[in-house]
Amino acid sequence: MGEAWRSPSDERYEFKYWHKIMKHHFALGAFLFFCFAFPSHVEGYDAARQRMVEEVLADAAATATYSGLSALSPEVIAAMEKVQRHRFVPAALSAVAYLNRPLPIGHGQTISQPFIVALMTDLMGIKAGDRVLEIGTGSGYQAAVLAEIAKSVYSIEIIEPLGKEAGERLKSLGYRNVQTRVGDGYYGWPVAAPFDAIIV
Repeated sequence: MGEAWRSPSDERYEFKYWHKIMKHHFALGAFLFFCFAFPSHVEGYDAARQRMVEEVLADAAATATYSGLSALSPEVIAAMEKVQRHRFVPAALSAVAYLNRPLPIGHGQTISQPFIVALMTDLMGIKAGDRVLEIGTGSGYQAAVLAEIAKSVYSIEIIEPLGKEAGERLKSLGYRNVQTRVGDGYYGWPVAAPFDAIIV
């Protein structure tokens, strides 16, 4: 027997039906992907931060030939394990805060990749009693990492909204040894000089 005749309306109905089914399956797949790929509130940020540090250590080992560092210092590792990176990114990105990659923080700026933060901090060779100047506060993440090691950190941000938000954020998180101000870092911070290390 020949194939049953189907009207265009039947075909349109079938297309809409399967299109709807596929949309539901795609939405479910996307939901499951994000559940497994990114940390949930149930899992907590601590485990995600530990995984991030492990990736940072792996990157440090892989680039030792170029950086000249065979391993990150215990002080830098401890700082990276302690600082809560999800507090320094927009709320909408908190679920991906511990990916080892830069993330946008607004105003055309980004929070640096954790590996780069760790590497630059280690290369500075700062000690517990040091005074450090940072040019470019951003969201305040690098300043927080520095503050876990140095005695005092002075950070300058040229973009006013970022500078003000970072200052308030650092204070709310208890970083009393960090001072921030809005201004042009080209001129440094003369009244707070001299510094043991400067990071740009």
